[in-house]
Amino acid sequence: MKSQEIRTKFLNFFEGKQHLIVPSAPMVLKNDPTLMFVNSGMAPFKEYFLGNAEPKKNRIADSQKCLRVSGKHNDLEEVGYDTYHHTLFEMLGNWSFGDYFKKEAIAWAWELLTEVYGIDKDILYVTVFEGSDDADNLKMDQEAYDLWKEFIPEDRILMGNKKDNFWEMGDQGPCGPCSEIHVDIRSAEEKAKVDGKSLVNMDHPQVVEIWNLVFMQYNRKANKSLEALPNKHIDTGMGFERLCMVLQGVQSNYDTDVFTPIIREIEAITNKDYGEDEKVDVAIRVISDHVRAVAFSIADGQLPSNNGAGYVIRRILRRAVRYGFTFLDKKEPFIYRLVDTLNKKMGQAFPELKAQKQLIENVIKEEESSFLRTLDQGLVLLDKIIRGSKTKEISGAKVFELKDTYGFPEDLTDLILREKGYTYNSEEFKNALKEQQDRGREASELKSDDWTILHHDEVEEFIGYDTLEAHVKITRYRKVTSKKDGEMYQLVFNVTPFYPEGGGQVGDKGYIEDKHGDVVYVLDTKKENNLIIHFTKNLPKLKDDVLKVAVDAKQRHRTECNHTATHLLHHALREVLGDHVEQKGSAVHSKYLRFDFSHFSKLTVEELRDVENFVNARIDGKLQLEENRSVPKEQAIADGAMSLFGEKYGDNVRTIRFGQSIELCGGTHVKNTSDIWHFKITAESAVASGIRRIEAITMDAVKDFYFENNRAYFEMKDLLNNAKEPVKALQNLQAENLDLKKQIEQLLKDKAKNVKSDLKNEITNVNGVNFIAKKVDLDASGIKDLCFELGGEVDNLFAIFGSDVNGKAILSCYVSKNLVSEKDLNAGTIVRELGKHIQGGGGGQPFFATAGGKNPDGIDAALNAAKAYLK
Repeated sequence: MKSQEIRTKFLNFFEGKQHLIVPSAPMVLKNDPTLMFVNSGMAPFKEYFLGNAEPKKNRIADSQKCLRVSGKHNDLEEVGYDTYHHTLFEMLGNWSFGDYFKKEAIAWAWELLTEVYGIDKDILYVTVFEGSDDADNLKMDQEAYDLWKEFIPEDRILMGNKKDNFWEMGDQGPCGPCSEIHVDIRSAEEKAKVDGKSLVNMDHPQVVEIWNLVFMQYNRKANKSLEALPNKHIDTGMGFERLCMVLQGVQSNYDTDVFTPIIREIEAITNKDYGEDEKVDVAIRVISDHVRAVAFSIADGQLPSNNGAGYVIRRILRRAVRYGFTFLDKKEPFIYRLVDTLNKKMGQAFPELKAQKQLIENVIKEEESSFLRTLDQGLVLLDKIIRGSKTKEISGAKVFELKDTYGFPEDLTDLILREKGYTYNSEEFKNALKEQQDRGREASELKSDDWTILHHDEVEEFIGYDTLEAHVKITRYRKVTSKKDGEMYQLVFNVTPFYPEGGGQVGDKGYIEDKHGDVVYVLDTKKENNLIIHFTKNLPKLKDDVLKVAVDAKQRHRTECNHTATHLLHHALREVLGDHVEQKGSAVHSKYLRFDFSHFSKLTVEELRDVENFVNARIDGKLQLEENRSVPKEQAIADGAMSLFGEKYGDNVRTIRFGQSIELCGGTHVKNTSDIWHFKITAESAVASGIRRIEAITMDAVKDFYFENNRAYFEMKDLLNNAKEPVKALQNLQAENLDLKKQIEQLLKDKAKNVKSDLKNEITNVNGVNFIAKKVDLDASGIKDLCFELGGEVDNLFAIFGSDVNGKAILSCYVSKNLVSEKDLNAGTIVRELGKHIQGGGGGQPFFATAGGKNPDGIDAALNAAKAYLK
């Protein structure tokens, strides 16, 4: 049974059980600060379990893309070394939100596995929560046990501990006991030797969990206690890749048709055969897994970067590149070539992969090229570290610096060191890594209390499209603590005019005022699991009363100007550059806007001017806002509305139209484009291969921009003696300056020649080496010329020159190339040591190196110390 059919059968089965089939949500989470990525099938439905939103239907089924590479659920380092862990995987799931419970979930799971898929009942085991005698004092799940007895012999129903059979969303939130279904696909001979039940949950590659049925019936509070949920829910997750392994009769996920086309393509590109060398096999498994994770992440809107979720994606891709570099001998980009195969295999089930295929290939290729350059640089740096080491053990701190500063992985460092007969101090490395992780953990750690509920059954509605002020009640609040912000409060109102951060637009700021005039400031507004949360430093004194709230109107208006400008900019770019332009990200602040878009080359001056003129023509045209707050998504798309990159939309959407520009958007906008006043591009740059970025300003920021430029213009004109043509006057100055520089360079060269003649007479022979150490009146460039000219005329030369240039010390060391090997003289090593005398440092090549320092008085001591290298 092919993987496409396996997925379809699952969805059709639950559709027949009156489940609504929904598409996979984007893996990159926008409104959940506790997670970077969807790491389980239930993550997109978290708001329903928390009671913060109502699902479209109480029964839902889907195949959800998941990524486990960070935080509590992190499978990255296992990937490739076993046959069943993955970074990206599909989770087949069926969900009940306060509808059916254990009886139906268990019966349907058994029916699907044994009757629809035809899995032999005799190779299945199930686990049931055995209870706990800790603070929770939970009883055994007898109900689940009794239900399973109807389908499977009792000797195949195993008791599971809290670690394996009590599922929790996190430190807080909905949780409950679960039943896992395990399958034993070992050979008959192996089963005869060892009973399968002893291998359940023991990480055996052929006795694996394929389905977890979670019975959500508790809520974990901040004080770690449990309380019963008002409604009981079902949350199941079945590993699609493992299910394919079972149904296709193979012993590894990587032997299924989910992975084999990619593996065959890797073999063709690298001329390596899978299945002959374990190191090669691990590398091929790593790459075939990682390209899926990276491709789907980019398709869902997350580009590789240096922080946050983008850093995680970059790290996954670099791990794949490193395995190709080390074990498959691939020193040029090749992983991007696998995207076409991946698209052919999965593009039908996940159309976003097909839609973003070209972008994915471009980004991966650029990232590969960049990291391969990093690896080349790292090899040079590692070679310097080895040459500078006096022992066969390299400092662990140096290895960490290679990883942390230059991105050179420690396991590759270890491999190279061992090949050269070296080791590194692993304890020093671990300590440096732990210190960095502790700093990051302390900076990001957030502790939150439980919500205190003040008012039940309130609407909790956003009214900020129509008003910036309102009278509200606090429905719930909690205290949160972080090292970065200290103690803060999060407040939720029954209604709010505050726009929460989303769609690239920053959250509103403002204030809360009670009837006595006491004010608490709202510092930010965000959306978390469908709740609009207002951040304050203090709790209002009269928190139980009706309170007045007001948004900072000036900041909101500036932000609205910039947000509307992004829509006009998007329209302009498509008109000027072509329909291939798509938005790939944005940031809308009160002071500026940033817009990322797909395009293959740097914009010319003329193109930038045309884009600016296009936007400003729409501003001058005084286009009126046309807003539709609830239109079916299909109708909006048919009407030409642009959807945004990586956003999750509901069945009904809001559309924003200004003239011919129409987009799906939940943000706030000006009523008329004339409010923007003017649009000015301040920067254009590359974000990644095929992705450009424009930064721009509007309104007051443009006025300030022109005022500052006007001031600078008159200052420059004044410096040019009020020249009538200041640009021409400046060009004349530049030309004169260039001529003077050339004259000075010639004078310095002549000076160096004169110095050279004198210095040749001062060279002495020390142990067969022509040696000179001298302080000279030349700059760094002049000294370099002097060294190489002397070296061309004098054999076996070892020269050290010092100079005081504008109060800063310079040391330069030249060693004839034959002396580098014959006398073991290394200019880079020598100059680093001598640099200590001038309170500085430096380096360079074995035959020429320089050092700079802040202590010119130490030059003589450095020169005197140089002779010691010849004794």
